[in-house]
Amino acid sequence: MAKRRRLDDDDDSVTAKKISWKGIQNTLKIFRYTLPYKGLFIVGFIFLILSTGTSLAFPKLVGSIVEVIEGRSSYTINQITALLIVLLVFQSVFAFLRIYLFARVSERAMADVRRDVYSKIITLPVVFLEQRRVGELTSRITSDVTQLQDVLSFTVAEFFRQMATLLAGVVLISYTSWKLTVFMMATFPVLVIAAMVFGRYIRKLSKKAQDELAAANVIVEETLQSVNIVKAFTNERLEVARYQTALGRVVDNALRAATFRGGFVSFIIFALTGGIVGVIWYGASLVQAGEMGISDLFTFTLYTAFIGGAIGGMGDIYAQINKTIGASERLLEILAEPSEVDITTTPALAQQNTVQGQISYQNVQFAYPSRPDVQVLKGISFDVNAGEKIALVGYSGAGKSTIVQLLMRFYEPQGGEVRIDGRPISAYELTELRRNIAVVPQEVMLFGGTIYENIAYGRPDATEAEVREAARKANALQFIESFPEKFQTVVGERGIKLSGGQRQRIAIARAILKDPKILILDEATSSLDAESEKLVQEALDELMKNRSTIVIAHRLATIRKVDTIYVIREGQIVESGSHEVLAMIEDGLYANLIKLQFETAESHS
Repeated sequence: MAKRRRLDDDDDSVTAKKISWKGIQNTLKIFRYTLPYKGLFIVGFIFLILSTGTSLAFPKLVGSIVEVIEGRSSYTINQITALLIVLLVFQSVFAFLRIYLFARVSERAMADVRRDVYSKIITLPVVFLEQRRVGELTSRITSDVTQLQDVLSFTVAEFFRQMATLLAGVVLISYTSWKLTVFMMATFPVLVIAAMVFGRYIRKLSKKAQDELAAANVIVEETLQSVNIVKAFTNERLEVARYQTALGRVVDNALRAATFRGGFVSFIIFALTGGIVGVIWYGASLVQAGEMGISDLFTFTLYTAFIGGAIGGMGDIYAQINKTIGASERLLEILAEPSEVDITTTPALAQQNTVQGQISYQNVQFAYPSRPDVQVLKGISFDVNAGEKIALVGYSGAGKSTIVQLLMRFYEPQGGEVRIDGRPISAYELTELRRNIAVVPQEVMLFGGTIYENIAYGRPDATEAEVREAARKANALQFIESFPEKFQTVVGERGIKLSGGQRQRIAIARAILKDPKILILDEATSSLDAESEKLVQEALDELMKNRSTIVIAHRLATIRKVDTIYVIREGQIVESGSHEVLAMIEDGLYANLIKLQFETAESHS
């Protein structure tokens, strides 16, 4: 829970911090994705200028109507009204084209960002992915990119429009009456100071409210994940009370933030409206003094309203840009991580046939990066000849899975070396190495598509006949053909629509189709019933033919036929030999494991 809260706080702190030049530079780095579509962006920007220009002409034309009423214009009301209608039509067209073009740029650019972020995440090493929550990484592609998309399609255009309105409006009112302009501009410092004071408190209170909401969400997540425990201990009332208390803190902080926001908005409304009233009052005195006409005062007042609206809208734009900087920095952190494979290049397919499958561990030492003080492997050394089958046995936590993870280069050893065919595995290109290795895990992960897609995942370019043959060799063809949709049967999320034995045989078919030289079996039959185990074991026997195989064994009865068994204890090999030899060692670890499993089986029977 503490870890979850800390990560949420980190995200909020990034969102809530003030705009800095470095943050703006980071945001601009992300916006380089718009460069391929700069033509559309420039055209959209031209329509933005035209749209802003036509809107700024509106007060002037309305003032011209007043001039007609005063008798100081050579045009008629109908002519000016017709011009206003034409202007409004053009403004509508310009606004549509601006929105449409910016949307095209933002949609395409953000699709490119999502693609690159996903490509980066999927190619990052296991060490990095294990240190991040799935939800955290997913939010980078979803909420963070959506934040950028909103800014690119709306906020950027709105920012330039408001700035153009502000600057052009000031120039136009200065031309109309410089005295009245100076009077109106005197209110600006008050607005800026108020925005800074209120803004600082609103940011702090909003961040605190976000923190409390994150804490409340953690309670919901933990409760739903452990709902069986909650119900077993009849603690529903306790959890509801915890959540109610957390929600109370959320509401208190949110209301305090709302109080400041309401005060700020009220002040802005009062200041802007008061400013307009002041402009009308001072302008009326200038009209009475003969220093400006009524039409000029009317035009000036409309421009003042436009300028006030632009100033008022800057607060929301500031908040959006602030959030965008935070989102940009989080995305850049992901994109800056070094990938372990380069998916832009095609690996040499010919290399797959050159690997024979001879494996050698030479005094390998390893500790996980997250626990550097705990030595998991303490000088592991053994050899596997090409086509040979070996098994790794031992108590949980002995280091069996770590040994095969090093072979896959999920991690790098701190000492010693792992070799394949006499070459250090670091000398192999990573894709080339892993293409020659197949894993059949204890808990099979299937994708939510069809059976055909799951088998073909082993080799996407395989023909339909090859997929069918792999299913036959895996003892899977019979049950596949029994389904109405056959190979097009949808297996459901994680393969939930298939039984455990069926999922295992699909995984074996996938490995057969891949046709690796090295095979890793993580006790693929441990959780199956007797009939399913027999079918899966037959499929495994077919899969292991002519392949170097490492079996991580929990049920010792399944490894009697391997060439060599290595017994691991606390990161070291303490015994090695065939099943018959190891079983005869008095008080040996392997013999004790056999005895323990035999006694467990007897007690269950």
